[in-house]
Amino acid sequence: MKPLGVLARLSGLIAVVCALNVAPAAAATVQIAVASNFMEPAKEIAAAFSAKTGHQTNLSFGPTGQIYVQITHGAPFEVFLSADKERPQQAEREGFSANGTRFTYAIGRLVLYSTRHGFVDANGKVLAREDLGHLAIADPAIAPYGLAAVESLGKLGLYERLKPKIVQGSSIAQTFQFVQTGAAEVGFVALSQVINQPDGSRWIVPAKLHSPIDQQAVLLKTGANNPAAKAFMAFLKSPTARAIIRRYGYETP
Repeated sequence: MKPLGVLARLSGLIAVVCALNVAPAAAATVQIAVASNFMEPAKEIAAAFSAKTGHQTNLSFGPTGQIYVQITHGAPFEVFLSADKERPQQAEREGFSANGTRFTYAIGRLVLYSTRHGFVDANGKVLAREDLGHLAIADPAIAPYGLAAVESLGKLGLYERLKPKIVQGSSIAQTFQFVQTGAAEVGFVALSQVINQPDGSRWIVPAKLHSPIDQQAVLLKTGANNPAAKAFMAFLKSPTARAIIRRYGYETP
């Protein structure tokens, strides 16, 4: 009986070793396209996702509209984290996404920001100053935060007056860079970009001044059979991911 017991234990050990050897092979990589405003939280979420699942992520950042054009031209993205809901809806209509995978992962907030301490007041009245310099916004045609900025200026009755002073960034990331480098005195950026900035001054734009910035995620057809892509979409809804999202100033549905 003893030899049989030894053989049983050896068989169990071999099974464990085989399982350990198979686990890394099951890990996969997911290609994720991310709107520029969500850069920092996406990096944190991706790191937490990899630590939990063993799957790896490749993150690409850019303006939402530009990313969508790349998707329609065959870019190998498998998950799309948009800064709006329109492009994911368009992906559904035009057959680029897996059915039933679209959801809102974050609700963004627009902020008027300056690196100068005390320059931007608590009510945004700085926008009415005659001596205001350049105002940076993201290109409203491709960046939802740029569109929200234009809508806000329109509601305030200031768009036509400030139009000559506007400098457009190709993305919200470049818009923030304009303000950081002094190329623009103030700029409309995402709250997530400045929430950890200890200096400067800011005004969180009231949500009633622009359309809701519902940021939606969608699984693209290219990732429909990738376990890492499906796992990332599920992880994006997890308490861990939602806590990271809220820490960067976003609301979660």
